[in-house]
Amino acid sequence: MSKIRTAFFCQQCGYESAKWNGKCPSCGEWNTFVEERVQKDIPSKHPDWKNEETTPARTHKIINLSEVTTTAEKRLLTPDNELNRVLGGGIVAGSLVLVGGEPGIGKSTLFLQNALQLKQIKTLYISGEESEQQIKMRADRIQNSNEQFYLLTETSTQTIFQEIKKLQPQLVIVDSIQTLHSPLIESAPGSVSQIRETAAELQRFAKESNTPVFLIGHITKDGSIAGPKVLEHMVDTVLQFEGDQHYAYRILRTIKNRFGSTAELGIYEMTGTGLRQVTNPSEILISQRDDLLSGVAISATMEGLRPLLVEVQALVTQSVYGTPQRTATGFDLRRLQLLLAVLEKRGGFHFGVKDVFLNIAGGIKVEDPAIDLAVLCALLSSYEDNALPNKMCFAGEVGLSGEIRAVNRIDQRIAEAEKLGFEKIFISRYNKKGIDFAKFNIEVVLVGRVEEVYQQLF
Repeated sequence: MSKIRTAFFCQQCGYESAKWNGKCPSCGEWNTFVEERVQKDIPSKHPDWKNEETTPARTHKIINLSEVTTTAEKRLLTPDNELNRVLGGGIVAGSLVLVGGEPGIGKSTLFLQNALQLKQIKTLYISGEESEQQIKMRADRIQNSNEQFYLLTETSTQTIFQEIKKLQPQLVIVDSIQTLHSPLIESAPGSVSQIRETAAELQRFAKESNTPVFLIGHITKDGSIAGPKVLEHMVDTVLQFEGDQHYAYRILRTIKNRFGSTAELGIYEMTGTGLRQVTNPSEILISQRDDLLSGVAISATMEGLRPLLVEVQALVTQSVYGTPQRTATGFDLRRLQLLLAVLEKRGGFHFGVKDVFLNIAGGIKVEDPAIDLAVLCALLSSYEDNALPNKMCFAGEVGLSGEIRAVNRIDQRIAEAEKLGFEKIFISRYNKKGIDFAKFNIEVVLVGRVEEVYQQLF
């Protein structure tokens, strides 16, 4: 008989302990340790993706770095340009990709849709959450078909690898990793030890067979991917699928990528027939309005290497309560309080008796510091109840002393504003170094202080 022992695992970070602890020494969370049975000895029939006798003996030796030969990465290009962008140029052979997102955000729809579009690739879709009929209903709604698409509704890794050996797929999608269980571990599916073991088995399969594997995972209530943190270290790429369910737009963001940049994102629109790629997101993030309204400013931001123009909406009203309210949607609340303090100190505006509400239109969250100038101008516009011109946008970071600081990739921001028909853009005067503004057909206004911006606009 195999020796079985008991261990305690933190459900937040995966820390293993021989005894129960009230507080996790790794992540600091309280009451997260759960006892699980762990089987250490490997049984005679190892549930590997191939038989032990067929595994070639690997020899390891020390080698000089100059003797290592490199070849270009073979990437599989999908019809989805947004997915190709966030993966760094396509799917890398033998890569293990983890995709996380809230329930109902569209993770399963996105990868079912992409698998059905890969007509020449033999794809295996493993589902532990839905039946064949449910997946067929979704495929009919997407209105796409693929003769090379195969389904498997199974949760045991032993059965999954037996079917993989028969089919020999070129792409594997697992929905979701929390439903799988390995016979090596006796704990329940979704536990820390099960997630870690099943992910390790799929990693061995991906690397040895050179087959790309996509793992769809759940997230916790605070937005992080559920399961041990070691799961994110095991995979090659981590993608986050996010968005507000009350809006039609979804964002696929790269958190980790061993084969490309982590500063990329893809934007989709949820429709009745699946997810549609948004090739020009600036047009959907700026509301098409005829009337001039106060408290609205357009910012030229960067999401990764992609320039975006987003609309910032601000509302400043007289406070009727003792403590003024500060509310921000899609923007860091602490950053908003910092900008209000700058306006109070450097500009002499009395925001201390005003309620301030800020919203980034479109339901997206922006972290680019270059949006500071647009937020500041939207606050001033609402404060003065004076609308800004439609064809004007802003790009600049605001410092604590009231200076307008330079931002990166300013030429791409200006080009995007010009492409969308804007006539004037406000940037920092410290951005003029090395930039030829004569090549742009848009008026570039250089400002250095908050007071200069106010004098130019009002």
